[in-house]
Amino acid sequence: TLHMKRTNLVLREGLLEEALRLSGERTFSRTVELALESYIRRIKARRILELGGSDLWQGDLATMRRDPSTKRGSSPRAPG
Repeated sequence: TLHMKRTNLVLREGLLEEALRLSGERTFSRTVELALESYIRRIKARRILELGGSDLWQGDLATMRRDPSTKRGSSPRAPG
């Protein structure tokens, strides 16, 4: 079930019109919805990147992927 929220926003007219034009959308509502979706994706991606090196995840990625090429001695060597 899709839930919608009706709200009134006070936005800069030029900003909204530029977003509408750049997005190619036909309505202000859809333009704002796309902008919010994009903003949420960027925030989530940034949070994932911030976890790098944080030791919050522990495990062996190679084992998790069941990647046989990570076993000792099985990696290809450069010709030489």
